[in-house]
Amino acid sequence: MTSERSRTAHSESADQLARRALDALRGAGGACVAAAHLDAVEDESDRPVALGAVRVLGADVLAPYVLTGQDIPAEERDALELALSALPPVRTPPAAPPAGPAPAWVTAWVTWGLVTAYTRLTPTDAPAAAAALPPGPARCDDTAPRRAAWPADGGRTTAEAAGTGAATREGLQEGWVTWSVRMGQLASLALPGLDGPVHDAARSSPLALARGATRAMLRRDFPTAARIARWLAWLHAEGVPLPLAPAPLTDHIGLHGGGGRTDLDTAIAHRLLSLKPV
Repeated sequence: MTSERSRTAHSESADQLARRALDALRGAGGACVAAAHLDAVEDESDRPVALGAVRVLGADVLAPYVLTGQDIPAEERDALELALSALPPVRTPPAAPPAGPAPAWVTAWVTWGLVTAYTRLTPTDAPAAAAALPPGPARCDDTAPRRAAWPADGGRTTAEAAGTGAATREGLQEGWVTWSVRMGQLASLALPGLDGPVHDAARSSPLALARGATRAMLRRDFPTAARIARWLAWLHAEGVPLPLAPAPLTDHIGLHGGGGRTDLDTAIAHRLLSLKPV
């Protein structure tokens, strides 16, 4: 399988799994999510792709149980244990970007969310593999970039000359564009019962998240907008004051859709906002 075909297969599998989670959240597709996804595999050679989809979706596989309070069926536990044992978490998570590679760091946090949510839902059962707490995200500088920079330093913009972040005594600060997109990649952590440095970062920078969601909407990047809007919905549920109303934003994103994962993000945001039954 070529690299491009492999990426397509993994993306399609993750999208299918997201639709199963959405159906379970709506009470229309049975209680199992990961187990049903694995059972649907006809060719055993495709089984690693299905297991990888569980790891890609992270805690969102458990969203129907987290948000509705229903118990996890035994076969669902077996499927999650299989996914965690087949693709165990790394023992030493990479440094937070930009000091370390962003994809590996994001994966470490998504895995942490899956393992933590599973452990909380099944406190008497130890997960197949523990997930270490990855380093927290860099602080966000809400003011950079504030506006288009004048050409400087041989044609480079001042933003380019300064790099993607600025070192301060409080730590490495990133501009809101990069930071909000990366937080969107961690949207599966925006669930009740999960809390950590990523959530602290979201609480400290609602303006950056609002800007990120608005930028994604203007670019018609609805998947990214849905992921960031989900963080805004989570902050709303936490009682954090927001610079924009997340309910109309979530409704507008829902009109456009964007695939199984985007629909699931929007449905979870609706549930967090208590707008209406999903």
